[in-house]
Amino acid sequence: MAFTFFLLGIIYLAFFTLMVYLGINPSFIAIFSLGAMFVQYYYSDTIVIKSMGAKILTESEAPELHEMINRLCSIADLPKPKIAMVNTNIPNAFATGRNKSHAVVAVTTGLMQQLNSGELEAVLAHELTHVKNRDAMVLTIASFISTLAYYLMLFGGGSRRDKDSGNAILIFLASIVVYAASYLLIMSLSRYREFAADRGASIITGQPSQLASALRKISGGISRIPSEDLRKVEGSNAFFIIPAVSKSSIFNLFSTHPPLEARLAALERIEKELEISGV
Repeated sequence: MAFTFFLLGIIYLAFFTLMVYLGINPSFIAIFSLGAMFVQYYYSDTIVIKSMGAKILTESEAPELHEMINRLCSIADLPKPKIAMVNTNIPNAFATGRNKSHAVVAVTTGLMQQLNSGELEAVLAHELTHVKNRDAMVLTIASFISTLAYYLMLFGGGSRRDKDSGNAILIFLASIVVYAASYLLIMSLSRYREFAADRGASIITGQPSQLASALRKISGGISRIPSEDLRKVEGSNAFFIIPAVSKSSIFNLFSTHPPLEARLAALERIEKELEISGV
């Protein structure tokens, strides 16, 4: 993850250096990009909950789920997030929110039906690790220059003077390169964050095998869902513990999540590490 951030920093520094060299003033687009990302980040929990049709559950509505979250939060030293349910047969879970004090952990009815208590606890620990690691903030910060490059690519240079200059084509090409390269690195960073959340869940529960079992069941359950239903939630893939629609081969480069096989292999290694350390 550190190396990915290092590469992103080099790309962004080179991009800004080129903008300064060309005399470009992308201030308006930068402010616009910051504003759009701030709204998305600050209201991420509300946006995702509404887009998914999730319902916030009170303790009386889901006492066992609340009790499980309470226990995991105590182990992970986290404030208790809101708990939500999505009424869909697609087995999945996600976490969202701008910080530890404004977080939501959601599960689907399909997930609740397919997993046993140990597997469900492991999935919830995975999502709480995302909250603990502030992954929403990390990926938002990492995405800023990518967003700026995208809008520069659309609007040229941010001013009439820039569009009339001979630098417009160079700005467009540079923006495409920066956007493409940073997008690939951000997807790579997202995959590393999933590995980190798997490790965090394993440490919190002490049962990597339970998470591995849950991932297998979720993946198998998703494979039985009609494609039309999966496409309806494809836009939320980045939030899910396993993407509703996954790709293979070279398309793994564009995926927000590592391949299931890689995650299972990592969990097996963590299991052995915990056994050696006596945890």
